[in-house]
Amino acid sequence: MKVSFNKNVNDTSTLPILYSLRNCPYAMRARLAIFKAKQTVLLRDLVLSNKPGEMIAVSPKATVPVLVLTNGTVIEESLEVMLWALQQTDPADLLQRHNGDQKPCQEEGALAEMLLLINEFDTGFKTCLEAYKCAKRYQEDDIVQCREACQQYINQLEQRLTKHSCLISDKESLADIALMPFIRQFARIERQWYLQSPYPRVRQWLNNYLQSPVFTKVMAKHPLWVDNQQDVLFGGN
Repeated sequence: MKVSFNKNVNDTSTLPILYSLRNCPYAMRARLAIFKAKQTVLLRDLVLSNKPGEMIAVSPKATVPVLVLTNGTVIEESLEVMLWALQQTDPADLLQRHNGDQKPCQEEGALAEMLLLINEFDTGFKTCLEAYKCAKRYQEDDIVQCREACQQYINQLEQRLTKHSCLISDKESLADIALMPFIRQFARIERQWYLQSPYPRVRQWLNNYLQSPVFTKVMAKHPLWVDNQQDVLFGGN
C-alpha cells in the first residue's frame, strides 16, 4: 500500500486520471469500485509494452492501476483506489456501514473482515493462482497439485456462499468486487474442469458478475491513450 505526492502533477485538472489495463485484475477491480461509487475519472487505457511516460513520471513502479487525484496525490495500489472511491460516495453501501434498516452498523468490524479476506486472497491465493496459470501454460506435470492449492481458497468462498448470497453478507461488499477478477482468472484456466467442479455457489456468484451490465461497461474496450492522447470519461452517473 503506497500513497505518494508528486508536485509535478498538473493539479489544474478537473477530474482524477486513472491509468488502467483492460484485463488486469487489479485495474479491473479499481474500475469496478469507481463505477459503483459513481465517481468520474479520466480513463487512460494502456498496454504493458507501451506504457505512457506521463504515468511513469508520477509512478516509477509503472504498474496499473495508478490514480492521480486533482491535488497531485498519486494512489498506486488497487485496494487503495477502491477505498478512495468508496470513501467519496458509496451508494450501494459496499463498505457495509449500515444494516438493512439503514442504521449504522459495526462498520469497523465489517471492514476489518473484508480487508482480512482480501489480504488472504491477494497474498496466498494470488501466489497459488500464478503457479496454476504457469502449470497450464507450460503443460507442467504438477497442474493438479497447483489447482488443488487454489481450491483451498475457492472452497472457503463456497462455504461463505452457503451462508449468504455474497461473500460477507447478503449484500454485495468491497470484498466481492475485490476478489471477483481473480476468481474469473481461476475459472478460465481449466474451463471444462471448472464447469464441473464442486463449487456451484461460486459459479453462480461469478456468473452474476460476468453477465451484469455493470461488468460489460467496466470491461468496455477503449482506444489506447498513447495512440491519440484522448482521455475517456469513465464512471459517474
